[in-house]
Amino acid sequence: MTTASRNLESVQATETFGAEIGRRLRIGDTVALRGTLGAGKTTLARGIMHGLGFDAEVPSPSFAIVQQYEPPETRLPIAHVDFYRIEDPREIVELGLDEILQFGAMIAEWPEHHPDFPWTNGLQIEMKIKPDDTRLLTWQAGPAWKDRWPPT
Repeated sequence: MTTASRNLESVQATETFGAEIGRRLRIGDTVALRGTLGAGKTTLARGIMHGLGFDAEVPSPSFAIVQQYEPPETRLPIAHVDFYRIEDPREIVELGLDEILQFGAMIAEWPEHHPDFPWTNGLQIEMKIKPDDTRLLTWQAGPAWKDRWPPT
């Protein structure tokens, strides 16, 4: 597993970094976003979606729990999921989240609420707010990301 970090100075830098991820996403990928409230998880997800070709607003999945996006709006099917509100692991099956990766990819906010979900082969990103209000992103890239991440 590859581990590294990067400082991001602005919302635009966070979205640009996310777009790099989106351009590299493949079917079966997970991108797990960890961080406190306001750390920029949805901003990073917005960038990922832009990298997949989605140009509209990307809302937080907090209320819907799962936001689905499909071609032609995106390059591949993607689910943006808020694991914070999923209380029972059986809900993962009920929502079809275990099947999403068969035909698309997943961006997951608050994945630490369900550590048994198969995150280890994906891209796991921890976001921290620094005292100067910039963001420190630390990531672990699983084996599936070996030749794709970090960008060169």
